[in-house]
Amino acid sequence: MTAVGPTREQAAAFLARRHARGVENLEPLGGGWWSSAWGYRVGEEELVVRFGPDKSWYEADRMAMVFSSPGLPVPEVREVGLSPDGRAYAISVRHHGLFLEETPVELGASLAPTLVGLLVALYAVPAGVNSPVLWHQEGGSQLSWREFLVGGLVDNPDNAVHGWSTALAADPKLAALSSGVVERIRELLDACPERRDLVHGDLLHGNVLVSPDASRVHAVFSWKCSVRGDFLFDAAWCSFWAPWYGAIAGADPLTSVLASPAVRAEPHALINAAARHHCYELHIGFTHLGWNIWTGNQADLDATAKRLSEVFERGPLLLPESTDSGARR
Repeated sequence: MTAVGPTREQAAAFLARRHARGVENLEPLGGGWWSSAWGYRVGEEELVVRFGPDKSWYEADRMAMVFSSPGLPVPEVREVGLSPDGRAYAISVRHHGLFLEETPVELGASLAPTLVGLLVALYAVPAGVNSPVLWHQEGGSQLSWREFLVGGLVDNPDNAVHGWSTALAADPKLAALSSGVVERIRELLDACPERRDLVHGDLLHGNVLVSPDASRVHAVFSWKCSVRGDFLFDAAWCSFWAPWYGAIAGADPLTSVLASPAVRAEPHALINAAARHHCYELHIGFTHLGWNIWTGNQADLDATAKRLSEVFERGPLLLPESTDSGARR
């Protein structure tokens, strides 16, 4: 099911048509489930071309350039289009570094301020109360944040990833776990405020580059999963997957972002924080049960189910009392 990218010869021929000057140092960079990427040089400039199935995903990366700041560096997207064979493509300026999740565990202390700085930079991007949750989708519906969360619990045949619910229901252990998780998410929805913070939605899995010493973020890309919602969703993303990545676990980004002066300065930012965070961790785990069923990855399905069960049994984290007091927003 993984998207098949072009061969080296096909990529080279495509780039030769896009650039007036010669293309040098063409090298495969791998890619995600959906896409493939090639690094190359034109003159003194280093660039990346990505190929994938959906042009709108790359348009999201181009639109996200407006969010770029020293704490949130978004690569410059030079061109988005369709190749002659129908593949979507994007050409952008290349950045170098380590993927966030590849940071060695011994650099956890250095990563901590870097990761919380990224989370705070996302939080600090201005948003109006009427900003759409699906901010980069042309003609996107006016879903509320809570409606968006509920939508992720449904096996929608209109989604690219669908058809997983039958297998989920057929496995007694997964069915029991998922039923309990969905019920608890619905119970926690009232605690989730209708915020419109910038949420990246996929900070791991090769989408963030940091410096070799983990002291700086070099690039944040792949914005196709990005929405406007509650900033604690990205913190929950990091904490749910932390057991897989020692440096991220050691950085403890949730505690740090809750203690951030920028966040604590907002009167309503931390109301019901523990319940919100728990809701989002459960949501992330549940949706990845469906993802792993759809991709046929049994090992990851088992590991995700184990982690989701741990989070479900644990319940909301014990956070400082001040973060869970006050009226709901």
